[in-house]
Amino acid sequence: IVVLGIGGSALGTIALRSALRSPRWNELDQTRRNGSPRLHVLENIDPTSVHELLDRLALDRTLFVAISKSGGTAETMSQYLIVRDRLEKALGDRAHHHMVLVTDPKNGALREIATHEGTVAFELPSNVGGRFSVLAPVGLFPLAAVGVDIDALQAGAREMATRCENDDLSNNPAGTFALLQWLADTELGCHNQIMMPYSDPLREFSAWWVQLWAESLGKIRPDGTRVGPTPIPALGVTDQHSQVQLFMQGPRDKTLTFIVVKQVPVDITIPKLHQNVTELAYLGGHTLKELLDVEQRATAAALARNGKPSMAIHIDQIDAHHLGAMIMMLEYATIYAGALYGVDPLDQPGVELGKQFTYAQLNRPDAESARKEWAALPKPQPKFV
Repeated sequence: IVVLGIGGSALGTIALRSALRSPRWNELDQTRRNGSPRLHVLENIDPTSVHELLDRLALDRTLFVAISKSGGTAETMSQYLIVRDRLEKALGDRAHHHMVLVTDPKNGALREIATHEGTVAFELPSNVGGRFSVLAPVGLFPLAAVGVDIDALQAGAREMATRCENDDLSNNPAGTFALLQWLADTELGCHNQIMMPYSDPLREFSAWWVQLWAESLGKIRPDGTRVGPTPIPALGVTDQHSQVQLFMQGPRDKTLTFIVVKQVPVDITIPKLHQNVTELAYLGGHTLKELLDVEQRATAAALARNGKPSMAIHIDQIDAHHLGAMIMMLEYATIYAGALYGVDPLDQPGVELGKQFTYAQLNRPDAESARKEWAALPKPQPKFV
């Protein structure tokens, strides 16, 4: 299965594939995947990546899932046209049987194609933006196809939704998260907010959260004030050896949110070798999970010692139920934060001008006004040495 999408049409699926399937899922043979397909997400339009993936696929054994609510996303529709052309050349009139579309229930190019050709098409509710859509067919269909328990994913989300609608802030994790981050930004000047899971399977989860937080909260308020914290992804313990020096001794303009996982499916004991070497002897007998947890607590304590705020989200284990809950908690937190900042967290007007300028340069017929504005702009002249 190959997902064609970008931004919210891709990041959530990538995050949950990485967390709920093997990190090396696409490298496993069919037996170790329990007969489930590989899942690729073509989330960009770099021709090198597109060619590299499409050139090694067996098209007659591949299902492409094109995701665009509007049906007009230039990147996704370019991917669709390239794929559709290859399918038609290889499979003829069976091409559309190798496509699934996820789009608006009534409008847009993909809905028109689905209606005309009878292509299978799932509905993305018109009031659900891409960055909030991973628990809609955008993520549920491809994840179900690779064996993720989407019932558990939704059950965890439903339970968390109930908790996040609690008027008692101390029992509302989304409200607590939003309020603490907003206060840190507006009262303490902590304009950069880092999400740092101490878990390799959750590495891509930070990238999903970055889009959710950035695209929802980076806005201009009605009074003209520009607001919005800058979300930054990190990974424990990897980034203790790259970014933490900045977090510790750099400007006091950051918060850190750790994600800590209580149970792991497998652990490894460090062997008691070289007991006569002081720098190694203390490690023997401990486990890698123990070391991971110790380093997270040590990092949090060192941050506190340096006057840097941090918090931790604790989950019992990485499974569909808990990740469904964490996704829902952070989506609710984003809505609450939008209210605190005084902006609409569900729109993204800041990306529209770039889209219009793209249409103008590609001579899209309905982009005449953008074409005139683009022509009037001063253009920097690059110099190559």
